[in-house]
Amino acid sequence: MNQTKTIAALFDCDGVIIDTEPQYTIFWDGVGRKYLPEYENFGKIIKGQTLVQIYDRYFSGMEKEQAEITDALNRYENEMSYDYIPGVADFMKELRSQGVKIAIVTSSNQQKMQNVYAAHPELKGLVDRILTSEDFARSKPAPDCFLLGAKVFDTVIGNCVVFEDSFHGLEAGNAAGMAVVGLSTTNPAAAIQDKCRLVIPDFTEFSYARMMELLSGN
Repeated sequence: MNQTKTIAALFDCDGVIIDTEPQYTIFWDGVGRKYLPEYENFGKIIKGQTLVQIYDRYFSGMEKEQAEITDALNRYENEMSYDYIPGVADFMKELRSQGVKIAIVTSSNQQKMQNVYAAHPELKGLVDRILTSEDFARSKPAPDCFLLGAKVFDTVIGNCVVFEDSFHGLEAGNAAGMAVVGLSTTNPAAAIQDKCRLVIPDFTEFSYARMMELLSGN
């Protein structure tokens, strides 16, 4: 940790700030059953991927199907609930009081994030930057998004903590060389404990002091 540089907390959105992952699993499992029945648990397979990645990998050349899915997804997201993960707002406030820079680093696009802002207009005031899929060429599991998070705050890798829930997100944080905290909101703790320094169920018992211990290697 570099004492002369900013401390940065980089939060994924779905499953880390907003409790939406179970809802997305339902949607994408339905997509899988309708269009790709050869894949079981399609919702789990695509977690952490951008919509563009999903289309490129699984619906290449299927423009009609892509249009149908996009339309259904937009309608679904308009009707979703966007509850906070317990404790996250208070944790962010504590970080800000300690001078920590905060960014949301998400594979979601700006259009989807408008639904989050509508449900939580105060969210923009809790963070310093919001980086969406439009801001980086390669999405998770590539580390680009988190490396950009360090860059926008003019800080070093060793001063950054990543909060993630998906396998792709955890992989991206590790690939960036950052301290990674896993949220067991999407996958069981046992499934992600070897992919991060610490697993937490939510933020109700997590603190700035505990985060700094992780950065210090404790």
